[in-house]
Amino acid sequence: LSSSSAASDVYKRQQPLSPTETFSKFELEEGLQIECVAAEPMIAEPVAMTFDEDGKLWVVEMRGYMATIDMDGEDLPSGRVVVLSDSNGDGQMDQRQVFMDSLIMPRAVAVLSDGVLIAERKPLWFVEDTDGDGRGDRKTLVDSIYGGNGMPEHSPNGLWRGLDNWYYNAKATARYRRIAGKWVKEKTEFRGQWGISHDNQGRLFYNYNWSQLHADLVPPNYLSRNPHHEATTGIDHGLTIERKIFPIRTNPAINRGYIPGTLDEEGKLIEFTSACSPFVYRGTALPEAYRGNAFVCEPTGNLIKRNVVTSSGFNITAYDPNPGKEFLASTDERFRPVAFATGPDGALYFADMYRGIVQHGLYMTPYLREQILERKLERPVSMGRIWRIAPDSWTAPATRPLSQLSAVDLVPLLSHEDGWYRDVAQRLLMERKDESTIPLLRQLVAAGPSELGRLHALWTLEGLGALDASIGKIAWQGESEIVRAHALRLMEPLMKDDANLQAEIGQQLRQSWSTAPPSMVLQIILSAEALQPRDALPLLGDMMSEYAEEALLRDAALSSLENLEAQLLAQLSEEWQSYDCLLYTSDA
Repeated sequence: LSSSSAASDVYKRQQPLSPTETFSKFELEEGLQIECVAAEPMIAEPVAMTFDEDGKLWVVEMRGYMATIDMDGEDLPSGRVVVLSDSNGDGQMDQRQVFMDSLIMPRAVAVLSDGVLIAERKPLWFVEDTDGDGRGDRKTLVDSIYGGNGMPEHSPNGLWRGLDNWYYNAKATARYRRIAGKWVKEKTEFRGQWGISHDNQGRLFYNYNWSQLHADLVPPNYLSRNPHHEATTGIDHGLTIERKIFPIRTNPAINRGYIPGTLDEEGKLIEFTSACSPFVYRGTALPEAYRGNAFVCEPTGNLIKRNVVTSSGFNITAYDPNPGKEFLASTDERFRPVAFATGPDGALYFADMYRGIVQHGLYMTPYLREQILERKLERPVSMGRIWRIAPDSWTAPATRPLSQLSAVDLVPLLSHEDGWYRDVAQRLLMERKDESTIPLLRQLVAAGPSELGRLHALWTLEGLGALDASIGKIAWQGESEIVRAHALRLMEPLMKDDANLQAEIGQQLRQSWSTAPPSMVLQIILSAEALQPRDALPLLGDMMSEYAEEALLRDAALSSLENLEAQLLAQLSEEWQSYDCLLYTSDA
């Protein structure tokens, strides 16, 4: 470091700061405010969190993570899942309830009406509070090998409930769903490293510590269904190659700090090294420009990156709207953002582990160990904060517990502007299984005011086992490109059970594909697998002739052709030979 840099307060060894002191070290995008809503001793070592239907915040405390520089105590059952609540509505969490303790390195949580999914270091549990005292007292094993090798940085995590009613995970090849009261585990594509979320269309987002933002262009389990083909596109699509970050303090205590090109001449981290928890903001508190943005935590660089996500044709991409300056950065060396959430107020929340050591001991180099000890970063531990970001002069809207609403009153919330309400309403309606809502859901699909409301209503009907061909066709024939694509996807099992529906949809697809928008083109190719070969082969042949240069569509077509690959190739070869003959005749 230069002598001038070393003299600056930013580069001196720092003592732990109070939340008020840390607040003064933030640089946040203009027009926004940040507020600490919970801090130690109320919270410690937060690594994941989610809001339940009543606005209570469930937080996973990984208290065993690097309690000492030598990893002492990592095998002890010191982890907890706690519930924080704001009893007087002043925006500050003032009550803490331990729901489950004696956990070994817990890593993820998902809240249901009648229990909670909790991922420990290796097992996945469904935990119930049977006597209503706020503490889990009955544990049911869902998966004994959920956590794989159990390594903190490289084991499954997330438990993110997707639009399609499955629970997805990062660093994993399994998804979970409760069907007829039983938890089902199903194979799915591998995704990311730490953290997972989805956008309004249900596309899954994730990342890797060095590559900040990936997503699926194709719904889960399509491209892996044909055992004769291994797709190269569509899943794990990188939205941006931009890795550069812009910390506002030096970052000497990182694992590869001694390698040239890791830190700049001022000692600041140049590129992502611990990117995690990509989160698509679907709330309403932040200004319109932030909606649909993907936020990424970089705890080693003491910052949060903001990405604007755009769609074009068959692709989605992302870019930094303010290159050279991060959405949020801090000069506090112990500021470690690691997870996001939104709740009923629509604001953006994130968890800050607030600690010196961020790298797990299994990957600690002698250089990093020296830095940690010299800078006294190994102590203290058992700290943590929850922060909330909202616009300047923002006042939280009045909310009410959704658990107190009837099932009928939940249906309109599927059309709510805020994604949190749509997601929670869909989950609650599925869990209550109230058949009186089915006509209301069908009406919403047919004539709802919001395309996203119609979309969530479709998946709610699917979750209730009440989606039939009549409502599927109504959605398929509507005006919304998004709803039509999902309706076609949802009708696939219905087509396989109904030859008349199969033939009807097949004929419609052959007649309409040439004028379909990109998202529909992709879904038509994927759904061709549900048609009879007499319809699927000419349909895919025509579409592949039109889109021969699109790798994504080639992969999608091959995924639809199990045991029909040779027939399509023969069909295309015959067409191409005829075309060549015509060209030769014309030239002659």
